[in-house]
Amino acid sequence: MKIRLAKPEDIADIHRLIYELAVYEKAPEQMVATVDQINQSLFKDNPVAFCHVAVVDEKIVGIALWFLNYSTWLGKPGIYLEDLFVQPEYRGHGIGKGFMKNLARLCIERGYERFQWWVLDWNKPSIEFYKSLGAVPMDEWTVFRLSGDALKQFASES
Repeated sequence: MKIRLAKPEDIADIHRLIYELAVYEKAPEQMVATVDQINQSLFKDNPVAFCHVAVVDEKIVGIALWFLNYSTWLGKPGIYLEDLFVQPEYRGHGIGKGFMKNLARLCIERGYERFQWWVLDWNKPSIEFYKSLGAVPMDEWTVFRLSGDALKQFASES
């Protein structure tokens, strides 16, 4: 197994694995991003997101897609892990932990103070995995989102 930064030629596999994650999370109809959109986000001149891939026997079997966030209280950036996905048949072999270690080391090397992500409440295997790494759930926070029609309506109000 090798974990490396994604390359433009990996884009079809990255897109496929994002879709597989959406299926796993029981929301495939919500995954509407195109290959071109993901490609532009990851590989344009000023990327807005970054991706690492796990390769086993020359096959991409997992992704860790992330971007930078910022803490005003610390005055420093951090990493927000948007997607972590390893194909089911490759789980339990250290790939997920490898991704997490890779990103944690990146935080330390770059002086980032936080590494965070969300996990669905029903995803008990992932919750237990994250706790085993020493991660702490942020139970006192509630996530809010404006999107779709609600976002458009709010933005257009005078």
